Amino acid sequence: MKPDLLDLLARVDTPTVCNAIEVVQGKRGFDAFSRGTVLCSDPGRAVVGYAVTAQIAARTPPTEAPEVIRTRRMAYYRAMHDAPKPAIAVIEDLDYPDCIGAYWGEVNVTIHKGFGLSGALTNGVMRDLGDLPDGFPVIAGSIGPSHGFVHVRSLGESVRVFGLTVAQGDLIHADRHGAVVIPPEGIPGLADGIAKLLETEKLVLDPARADGFDFAAFERAWAAFEKART
Repeated sequence: MKPDLLDLLARVDTPTVCNAIEVVQGKRGFDAFSRGTVLCSDPGRAVVGYAVTAQIAARTPPTEAPEVIRTRRMAYYRAMHDAPKPAIAVIEDLDYPDCIGAYWGEVNVTIHKGFGLSGALTNGVMRDLGDLPDGFPVIAGSIGPSHGFVHVRSLGESVRVFGLTVAQGDLIHADRHGAVVIPPEGIPGLADGIAKLLETEKLVLDPARADGFDFAAFERAWAAFEKART
């Protein structure tokens, strides 16, 4: 992904990206986005990058041997360290919707940020909200105080988070609204799609924000808006 596109995506929100994908595709119906309400540790920041996937669980102690658990844990951190950047940790908590283990706290966020990751997307739990380092948004399903018996169950598998299926290497955009998987075929036209979307929306937004906006002004603006979208 070109640096200028990466910079652009970091400056727009996820709804804008969803709309721009429809502009690029020339139709509605794109549905590779999350469902439901999310929580975000840094509501003012969007995160974009390639997914590094894993599954965790925390409600009950692991049944595998301790050395197996430790080996997988180290393999997890190695995968995060070695992942092509920009990267996002996309972690499915298998206990969902009854998650208890706050995998994302001050220590783990600091480690992932130190490895060069851009943020995390999880249906699981985060904590240490006053102590998380800046510049690493965590988009999570809940907030909790403890880590329970949290342990890594799998690496590199396709995961499902907030109704969104994410494969290893998918390009993700996420913020306080949720997350979207950007289709590879849409990437070349995405910058133009965002520009067209923003210009088209101004046809309605500018008149609506002006003094004297009435129904007649709305009709004119909406006609121009619809014409620009076709």
